[in-house]
Amino acid sequence: MARKVIPIRRLKKLVKAPRGRPPVHTEAWGKVSVVLFERQVLHLDRLATSMRRTSGKVINRAEIIRALIDGLIHSGLDITKHGTEATLRAHIAKRLNPSAE
Repeated sequence: MARKVIPIRRLKKLVKAPRGRPPVHTEAWGKVSVVLFERQVLHLDRLATSMRRTSGKVINRAEIIRALIDGLIHSGLDITKHGTEATLRAHIAKRLNPSAE
């Protein structure tokens, strides 16, 4: 008896792909929503585009934000003394660029 050949279009319908995005994280994670100013979103988008142009690799906003947070955590910078967003921002900016006053 000859084997029955199934057309590719029909085969694709028979094999279901897993739903949702593929897992990309190797550690536990939680979804968090934050409000960013339009200028911050625009800067993140421009940064991602520039990084893609320079390296040829795609990076998205969330990856940039996670890298910034992890960099701050691993820097050992003590940010506990700051009571406002403004003083925290100024302190971080000064540490990242000491020549800019």
